[in-house]
Amino acid sequence: QRYLTGILEDHGFEIEIGVAGMPSAWTARWSNGSGSPVIALGSDVDGIPQSNQKPGVAYRDPILSMAPGHGEGHNSGQAVNIVAALNVKELMERENIDGTLMIWPGIAEEQLGSKAFFVRDGVFDGVDVNLFTHVSSNFSVTWGHTSGNALVSAQFRFTGETAHSAGSPWRGRSALDAIMLLAQAWEYKREHLRPPQRSHYIIVEGGDQPNVVPQTATIWFYFREVDYARVIEMYDAAKLMARGAAMMTGTEIDTIMTVGSAWNRHFSKPVAEVTQTNIERVGLPEWSEGDIALANGLQRDLGQEERGLPTEVSPLRGPINLANYSGGGSDDIGDVSWNMPTVTMRYPANMPGGPGHNWANGIAMATPIAHQGSLAGAKVQALTLLDLLLDGQTVEAAWDYFNEIQMAEMTYTPFITPDDKPAIWLNENIMAQWRERMRPFYYDPSRYDTYLEQLEIEYPTIRTRPISEDDLDGYPPKRR
Repeated sequence: QRYLTGILEDHGFEIEIGVAGMPSAWTARWSNGSGSPVIALGSDVDGIPQSNQKPGVAYRDPILSMAPGHGEGHNSGQAVNIVAALNVKELMERENIDGTLMIWPGIAEEQLGSKAFFVRDGVFDGVDVNLFTHVSSNFSVTWGHTSGNALVSAQFRFTGETAHSAGSPWRGRSALDAIMLLAQAWEYKREHLRPPQRSHYIIVEGGDQPNVVPQTATIWFYFREVDYARVIEMYDAAKLMARGAAMMTGTEIDTIMTVGSAWNRHFSKPVAEVTQTNIERVGLPEWSEGDIALANGLQRDLGQEERGLPTEVSPLRGPINLANYSGGGSDDIGDVSWNMPTVTMRYPANMPGGPGHNWANGIAMATPIAHQGSLAGAKVQALTLLDLLLDGQTVEAAWDYFNEIQMAEMTYTPFITPDDKPAIWLNENIMAQWRERMRPFYYDPSRYDTYLEQLEIEYPTIRTRPISEDDLDGYPPKRR
């Protein structure tokens, strides 16, 4: 984050660090003339656990095995926004264009951990339109209710009493038993939930060693459904189950903590239409033979149909049919979208075929695919910025749509309370384990033109033998 804010500060942006109670969260603002309209540009900046991968290598080959990595490609998004903003800023100064540019990062999006706090704490007060970006394998933008569920991320912590697991287990009260009963209760509940729901959990604390009855234990749930009310129904049901688990085990519920949340998304039709026009003006990059070979190589390695890279942009998509919706992931940009006109512009900096949240989705990063796709995304973002600043109608139309159509359907009620705090500790242990080990592999632009050059990777590197011939004891496979 210091690198990004340093660039913006050098170009005259006013930087605020530590917004909304998050040390790594920031905003960057620059105004000209009247300062109106205020256009915000956002993109996520976090990574994925255990997704470390060498860029440009079309099979599993980590830089550091089991380390975090960019298994979704969030590291490309702020390049789109910053390049767009700096170019538009230059035009605003030269042509005396009024307006304010605000850039902000989605912190800990994978834990749905920041944007509701940004909204609650007034980070977006006064913003007229929020232009969000997200990496994809093609350009796209949508309006209305889009795919994706609302979500609550919650941790249930139980406390009991230790005892010797063999010598006197009857004297112990196992917090681990409580979370296992809660998990089992939820599995019985699952049959009676609607098809759009998604719910999953992990045990983050289950005791120290087998011969000690666990005094404390914590289970972490994601509850997903199509809207606020249905997510709350799931959350309330789990709270009742937790009470039952505590009663059955003689333990106590220590805390039930909301550690993240996301509303479902509703995007602005007027802003999406302008964005789509600019997507069609810019078009997709001209992919090289090497780019296409890398994509085909990865798709082949993953057992997917070889389809290379896209050659046509996606059409503008309208609202989904919630009656037939089968559920999916979540993004806390939803909270932003219910507080001001917002769109997400997806830009083509990745390859089709990856499973998501996986090493395969990090291969394109730091390659010509990501560089060209991000540059194309920056062009679209810049054109859309200029339209919002100059056309005199889209911002007003966006607010008319927001007030008269979007908010006629729903009233925004945050999942978080006024007293909830961001869970800034969530990635603390992972980063403490890996930060210093990853540091020697940070890109050094003073010595190398590209990260591929620094890592001595020949682009593209593609598997030349069947997976069945891999020596699993010699994992990861050597490049050939």
